[in-house]
Amino acid sequence: MSLYLAIETATDIGSVAVGDPGRVLSEVSFTDRRHAAALTPAIDEVLRLAGAGYDALDGVVVSDGPGSFTGLRIGFATAAGLLRVHDRLTLSTAPSLAVAAWAAHRYVEGPIAALYDALRGDVFGAVYGCGEGALRTLLEPTCAPVAALVERSPAIPALAVGDGALAYAEAVLEWTGREPLGPPAGVPRAGALLELLAVRGGATAIEDPDTFEPAYGRRAAAQAKWEEEHGRPLPRSGGDRG
Repeated sequence: MSLYLAIETATDIGSVAVGDPGRVLSEVSFTDRRHAAALTPAIDEVLRLAGAGYDALDGVVVSDGPGSFTGLRIGFATAAGLLRVHDRLTLSTAPSLAVAAWAAHRYVEGPIAALYDALRGDVFGAVYGCGEGALRTLLEPTCAPVAALVERSPAIPALAVGDGALAYAEAVLEWTGREPLGPPAGVPRAGALLELLAVRGGATAIEDPDTFEPAYGRRAAAQAKWEEEHGRPLPRSGGDRG
């Protein structure tokens, strides 16, 4: 049995889990944007609950945005630190929107839209087909108003999840015909990350973890200001990958 640690810190509700691809042995969640303080103790706890240590792990899988700039940085920094200490570990990622959609796919039949509130009238949004052992991207992750997603989506979602779906509930209800599923149920979960390791089109192996950067979706305000003042991308930022 291959054992993996999953780290999900893309939204306000973070989580970690331990299990093999497709099966969760233990999972712990934390809220209130306490990712920096809560992440390492949560990892220790899920390992304890699974009856495993760091040496038993084969790899780490972490959500690759879009989402909270700070949350994603914390998740990837923690994963990178584990890989430096345990250099035999592999690293895999999956888009956080896909993780949220996959976590909710058992509730309905049909495509699922995952929407995070990006402020300024925008959402980070995508639409996925989930089921039968496969994840299909119907609308690539993008930052735009809900109305733009409605125009671009090739399918009408059966359900929309996430705090962005809740923030624009009226538009989402008109789009899907169903009330949105917001937090705490409609969020990405570390357990879903583990499931995506066993799904076609799910998680992706990262060959060079040292140079990999999350797809934040939009630059943080501090990063945008620094780059404007210096006329170049913030080092190790990956540029503007929205």
